Amino acid sequence: MFWNTQQQLEDLICQLVSWDSRTGTEGELHFPFKLKDELAKLDYYRTHPDHIALHDAGRERNALTALYRHDDAKKTIVLMSHFDTVHTKEFGSKSHLAFTPRELGNRFKEIADDFSPDNRKDALSGEYLYGRGTMDMKMGLALHMHLIEKAAAEDWPINLLLMTVPDEEVDSAGMRAAVDRLESIADENGLDYSLFLNSEPSFTQYPDDPNYYFYSGSIGKIMPSALFYGVETHVGEPLRGLNAHYMASFLNQQMEFTDIFSEEEYGEKTPLPVSLKYYDMKEDYSAQTSNHVAVLYNVFTMQQNAEDIFSKYHYLVEQTMNQCQKQYEEICQRENIPPVGRIRTMSYQDLHAYLVKKFGQEKVDDIISDYIGRDDLDDREKSTHIANRMITYCKELVPLVVTLFAPPYYPAVNASEDPLVRSISALTNDFLGKDYGIEPKEVHYFNGISDLSYVTYDKHDDGWETYQDNTPVWGRTYSIPFESMQKLQAPLINIGPFGKDPHKLTERLHKKSAFEITPKLLEAVVKHCIDH
Repeated sequence: MFWNTQQQLEDLICQLVSWDSRTGTEGELHFPFKLKDELAKLDYYRTHPDHIALHDAGRERNALTALYRHDDAKKTIVLMSHFDTVHTKEFGSKSHLAFTPRELGNRFKEIADDFSPDNRKDALSGEYLYGRGTMDMKMGLALHMHLIEKAAAEDWPINLLLMTVPDEEVDSAGMRAAVDRLESIADENGLDYSLFLNSEPSFTQYPDDPNYYFYSGSIGKIMPSALFYGVETHVGEPLRGLNAHYMASFLNQQMEFTDIFSEEEYGEKTPLPVSLKYYDMKEDYSAQTSNHVAVLYNVFTMQQNAEDIFSKYHYLVEQTMNQCQKQYEEICQRENIPPVGRIRTMSYQDLHAYLVKKFGQEKVDDIISDYIGRDDLDDREKSTHIANRMITYCKELVPLVVTLFAPPYYPAVNASEDPLVRSISALTNDFLGKDYGIEPKEVHYFNGISDLSYVTYDKHDDGWETYQDNTPVWGRTYSIPFESMQKLQAPLINIGPFGKDPHKLTERLHKKSAFEITPKLLEAVVKHCIDH
C-alpha cells in the first residue's frame, strides 16, 4: 500500500504540499492532473480508470472525483476537500520554503527564538509539520486518499466518492461547479449519498487554544454591499454637491459591529459584521469631490437566508440615509445654501427594473456586458461598476444609494440533530477519549467557512431568489446551483486533523493527530456508517 503507514502519510502530505497550488496560480491548474496520476497508481483505478474524472470549474481549473464503488452497496460517503491554498507573501524571498515542510521545519528550529513562546515550543518539539497547506487543507485530502486506498484493498461494503476542488479560498468556484456533477455521478452509478464528510482541520477558537474540535455544521457568509452616488462639486464650493464619502460614513457607523443580524444557536454566536472593502471609484486625483463610493460588508449567518439579511440591510440603509439627509439639511440651513436634493435608497433589483423601463432590456444587457468581460475586475468590482454605470443613465435619481449583494455567498448548513451525526458525535467522543485521553468539543457551525455550504440546502427555502435578483453578476460570472443543492439532502460533518495558524507563516500540522489519530478515527466513522 502507498498511503497506509504513518511514514507514508507524512511523505504523502509533503508531496501534496510540494505541488504549489495557491489560488489563481498555474499550480492550481496543474494540481488535479498530478493528483489524478497519483491516484491512478492504485490497483483499483488500474482496473476502473473511468472512476477518476476531472470536472471543469471555469478558468481552466478542474475539480477531481475518484469513486470507490462496491458492487453490493448503494450507501455512499462523499469525502470533501479543497486543494487550493492561500498565498505566501508573508514568506518574503523565502517563499519556496513554504512548499518544503521538512526543510521549513529545520529552518524554524534555527530561528525558534524569534517566535512567540507557543510557536517556539512547537518548532523545537518536532511534533509539528510546517508549510503552506499542511493544515488547510491538504492533509484532509491525504486522509481521504488513505481511506480510498484502504477501502479498495479491504473491500469495504460501502461506496466512497473522493471530491477535491479548487478555489475554496476565494469564491468556491470549484465546489459550486461540482454540485451538478455530484447529482449526475449518483445517477450514473446508482449511489445513495448518506453523508458528506469534510476534513477541514480543527480550527482554534481563541489564541493558544489546545482543544480539538469537530463540526456538525458550517457558518454562513454573505456580503450586502452599497454603491453611494452623490453630486460632484469643486472643493471650493462643497455644499453645491453631496460627497459620496459623507453619505457612506453614516452607513459605516451603523453597519460595523451592529447586532441586528446577530444569531445564537447551541450557545454559539455569529461574529459581528465588518466592512471588508471600501473604495472610491473616482480614478484620478482632482479638486472635484467624489460622487461614487462602494462598500462591501461581511455578515455571518446561521438560520437567516439571503432574503432575511437583505430585508434588514435595506431597511437599515434607508434609516441611515434619513439621518444623513437630516444632518445634511441642517448644515445647508446653517450655511444658507439650498440642498442639492433628497437621498434615495433603491435595491439593485429596482434600479435594474427602472433602467429596463426607461431604455429597454437590450440596453441594460449591454451595460452589464461591458463589465462582465473585463479580466482586470473581480466579481465584487464588476458588481459595483455595473451599478455605478447604470446610475449614469438615470442621473435624475441622484443622490442615490443602491443596495446589492456582492459575491461570494456561503449559505449556513447544520446537521447537529441528524441521528447519524449524533451517533458519529458519540463515536468521536468515545474513540478519542478512551484511546487518546482527548476530550473533543463539538462546534455546531464551523467558523472557518467551508464548501459544505453548497450541499444539503433547505429544500423548502426560496429566499435565494432575493440573492439572485440583487447580485449584478448573477448568471454571468457568478451563480450558485441552489436547486441542485436542494436535491443533495444528506447529513454532513467535518472531522479533520489538529493544527495551528492557518493562513499564517507558522501554519503547522500536528503529526500524531494527522498520521496516527485522525486516520483511525475516520476509518471508524466510515465503518460506523456501514452499519447505520
